[in-house]
Amino acid sequence: MSTVAVVGTGVIGASWAALFLERGFDVVATDPAPGAEERLWAALDGVPADRLRFAADAGEAAAAADFVQENGPEREDVKHALFAVLDEAARPDVILASSSSGLLPSVIARGCPRHPERVVVGHPFNPPHLIPLVEVVPGRDTAPEVVDRAMAFYTSLGKRPIRLAREVPGHVANRLQAALWQEAYSLVERGVATVADIDAAIANGPGLRWAVLGPFANQHLSGGAGGLAHVLRHLGPPTEAWWRDLGRVHLTPELAETLVAGVDAELAGTGHDRLAAARDAVLAHLLAAKAAQPDLP
Repeated sequence: MSTVAVVGTGVIGASWAALFLERGFDVVATDPAPGAEERLWAALDGVPADRLRFAADAGEAAAAADFVQENGPEREDVKHALFAVLDEAARPDVILASSSSGLLPSVIARGCPRHPERVVVGHPFNPPHLIPLVEVVPGRDTAPEVVDRAMAFYTSLGKRPIRLAREVPGHVANRLQAALWQEAYSLVERGVATVADIDAAIANGPGLRWAVLGPFANQHLSGGAGGLAHVLRHLGPPTEAWWRDLGRVHLTPELAETLVAGVDAELAGTGHDRLAAARDAVLAHLLAAKAAQPDLP
């Protein structure tokens, strides 16, 4: 495998392209949006890009590829039209992986009448060139060996892929995030805490531990010598009581305005690019520190 097609070169696609180039692949990128090629070159500033070329359309990119990473809009109709083109143009053995953050692969594969068995979701976390997670999700018709090959490919990139046993909307990580967002939005709506305070609570509290270990492993450590069994025995009942008290929230225009205003106030004076650069710098240090700890799962 030597050539990857990156179909859609927005924030996620450009980050994928950077990773593929850094790992020595030839990249054929395409995006129909006006100015997309110029924006991609700008986004890759500092990344060796002599192995990148920009194709006129998705069919041209797919025809040249050994693997396709699609990053188009999160709309079923767009995915179906796009995957019909990819299915027609790509060799039958080429995996068509979608970066979709929530659509079911079985739904996406409806656009592939010829070879639906080679469609998977390969959902990264932003930015893909830094965050290791990739959720590999097979659809109803996906061949098991296609999932195996996708897992092996992402692993070869230095990613940490997980293989879902069944498809659900939002996959795994986004569903976990959505549960947190629901309560965070509700706490703001109920006036319990500000946007800035909730961000501080996560970034300076459990978020620090979550960056090292997942929720189950962290709970296990919280139980001391008794581990997770001790935690479930002693904190299980109060946790169930908290679950029953969690807020049910509707994202009304008024709540959306409050949330946006809260973020604006929290980040006043810090531009988007500076904030993203600072985040990425910390992520790079964190990932290096984790890699140096062999006892971390």
